[in-house]
Amino acid sequence: MSTVRKVGIVGWGAIGRVVGTALAEGRVGGAELVCVVDNRSLGEAAPARQATFEEALEACDLIVEAAGQGVVREWGERVLESGTDLLIASTGALTDEDLAKRMLAAGPGRVYFTSGAVGGLDLLQAARSLGPLDEVRLTTTKLPSTLEQPWMDEELLARMRSATGPVVVMTGTAREIPVKFPKSTNVAASVALAVGDLDTVRVQVVADPAAHHTRHVIEASGAHGAYRFEVAHLPDPGNPATSQVVPYAVLRSLAALAGQTGQIL
Repeated sequence: MSTVRKVGIVGWGAIGRVVGTALAEGRVGGAELVCVVDNRSLGEAAPARQATFEEALEACDLIVEAAGQGVVREWGERVLESGTDLLIASTGALTDEDLAKRMLAAGPGRVYFTSGAVGGLDLLQAARSLGPLDEVRLTTTKLPSTLEQPWMDEELLARMRSATGPVVVMTGTAREIPVKFPKSTNVAASVALAVGDLDTVRVQVVADPAAHHTRHVIEASGAHGAYRFEVAHLPDPGNPATSQVVPYAVLRSLAALAGQTGQIL
């Protein structure tokens, strides 16, 4: 009989609530929710005890990060060094190459990344074994309000707020974009993790007042083939910066890590 994974969730927001509730209801075979870590007092809102990070590392063998890039930067290495596995939703933190190298080298805990709001990353990761992908493009389109950032000047904000059609907010590489949009562009970092190169992935962020669905288009090509993936998701009603499907991608990853049969790996 396989061992039940003892799971701690960091962050009780749009992602953490869905994941934690499913675990508490026994909907992920081979995994149980042990505790929740959050910097707010949750009271009766969480279906498991609220714990400090240190307590979670003692009690759990798998931590699910659902709280943002800052948590990955502050705690990622410590989780792995404690011998606890870590499933990361906020992949944008890994655009810091020094952090990425340290985390991939840390242990004995193992680090995993969930695919989040896009598909095809498994295929891109397999394809890169055939040789480098020469060109990789990601276009992400979201509602303007979800893309507003403190660093934006008044001209750009006015253009976004008054837009009647799509407005290109920023273009750059997967190294640059997630830093500028820490809550909205984890997809860019995930694509870069799949293809193995932050600078190969060219990213365009588009604000569109008609974007009732968040849209991601990935196009990649190399000597061995060409790939195109397009997804459109409803935003989460509680946090429009996150697609509704993201917590279910986390649950799929959890099921695979818990040894649930029938998973596509």
